[in-house]
Amino acid sequence: MGRVVLERFPAGSPRGSWPAEEYAAQRMREGVPAEVVMDLDSDAFLVVVRQRESRSGH
Repeated sequence: MGRVVLERFPAGSPRGSWPAEEYAAQRMREGVPAEVVMDLDSDAFLVVVRQRESRSGH
């Protein structure tokens, strides 16, 4: 399985602000199984969904 990035949020949000988690929660209310992960290389929170890899020829 792979992951698809829906949105990126910088890690330096103001204290008490959780934009990545809020965005993921909204997607989940819409039925999209979103989760938040940290990308250490870019110092950002990513909202992702897992995606099944399709097999060609099937």
